[in-house]
Amino acid sequence: MKIACIGAGYVGGPTMAMVALKCPEIEVVVVDINEERIKAWNSEKLPIYEPGLFEVVKECRGRNLFFSTDTKKHVGEADIVFVSVNTPTKTHGIGAGRAADLTYWEGAARLIASVSTSSKIVVEKSTVPVKTAEAIGKVLKRNCQDPNVNFEILSNPEFLAEGTAMEDLKHPDRVLIGGADTESGQKAIRTLAEVYAHWIPRERILTANLWSAELAKLTANAFLAQRISSVNAISALCEATGADVSQVAHAIGTDSRIGPKFLNASVGFGGSCFQKDILNLCYVCESVGLKEVADYWLQVVSMNDYQKQRFVERVIGAMFNTVSGKKIAVYGFAFKKDTGDTRETPAIDVCKGLIRDGAKCCIFDPEVKAEQIFRDLSAPKFEWDRPNYSRSQSHMLENVQVQSDPIAAADGAHAICVLTEWDEFKHYDYAALYEKMVKPAFIFDGRNILDHAKLREIGFIVYALGKPLDPFLVKGY
Repeated sequence: MKIACIGAGYVGGPTMAMVALKCPEIEVVVVDINEERIKAWNSEKLPIYEPGLFEVVKECRGRNLFFSTDTKKHVGEADIVFVSVNTPTKTHGIGAGRAADLTYWEGAARLIASVSTSSKIVVEKSTVPVKTAEAIGKVLKRNCQDPNVNFEILSNPEFLAEGTAMEDLKHPDRVLIGGADTESGQKAIRTLAEVYAHWIPRERILTANLWSAELAKLTANAFLAQRISSVNAISALCEATGADVSQVAHAIGTDSRIGPKFLNASVGFGGSCFQKDILNLCYVCESVGLKEVADYWLQVVSMNDYQKQRFVERVIGAMFNTVSGKKIAVYGFAFKKDTGDTRETPAIDVCKGLIRDGAKCCIFDPEVKAEQIFRDLSAPKFEWDRPNYSRSQSHMLENVQVQSDPIAAADGAHAICVLTEWDEFKHYDYAALYEKMVKPAFIFDGRNILDHAKLREIGFIVYALGKPLDPFLVKGY
């Protein structure tokens, strides 16, 4: 058996690496038209950072795992073709700001059809709107020259969390495969299930119809994001009443019907999926006349935006209602720890909000490169997921610096904003940092990971989301 995956990004690369590791008899080729990305996958410095990924790639690469730009050759030879391309939010036209743009998916389907001389299983790995398989099936059928070639489309959504992707792939809660309720469709499901069964218990391999599988991915992300927005809404109430959101979250999280996960108050959720998938879900609901349902889910995104703006306003308000000309050290730009991914990271909106008020942001992140930070702060909304946005938007920003050292980032700063929960941030010598900062020195812990009592002993004025406010802040400065 030969497997090809179109798209060498955060989903395609790690997923295919794990398939190659667990299925040594299967040839796995990841293809992409981006030559630089493929070159990086074949080097000692992979294009994405994910704990455990390099070790797996190094073990399999050249044995049964390959990375190539020769898309036509490898897609044409494959028995199973995974499609893991971008499905960005539309930026113009009908559905702009909510609907998914399937341009890249349609392009992949046309490529598959044009090079296929044998029947194939085409697997949706990208997050797509409900009924995408139906549209893609028409593109495949009507663009293949050989009438004897049959395409079976399966929906196999990914449920990976960046930072733990390799562990998620090795020990998933479930693998979901959706297919047509026909003899050939069910056979295709069994074929893909056999691949996963190399290392995943059969009871964790779930099957469904195509539409259920497509919708399950959007729904899962909507539910997870809803929990984050819910606890963040309560964090605002905690600050207003003197309650402690961590104590509230612990109390409700011990209820077995609720559980403790995704109940950490923060500056907001980010990543490539949550916001995009919820907006997509809203558009799907609107398109079938379910406006009230769409409005319900849209509030999850609105609360996330509110939390980021609330954080910015607290920073500005605490610092005597002005940050103009003040240096603010930003610790963390990735949307979460253990990844270099900055897509929809809350740090973008927080930094932009501070910069608009005249602040000078000095950013440090252990994994995110300066070039990426400048691109993200320059790009229009929703453009991050388009391959060429950086070519026209990567100009330097006057009020932004990027430091490779956290001490230098805080030197001469009026405040530190913690926007990513990197573990190393907990262990810095904050007493030494305090001596280098302008007084009064503030820490705004947007991830609630620091020892706030110890920081107050040092002399910092501390703000943590959903926690009882520092007396200085209570006075309304």
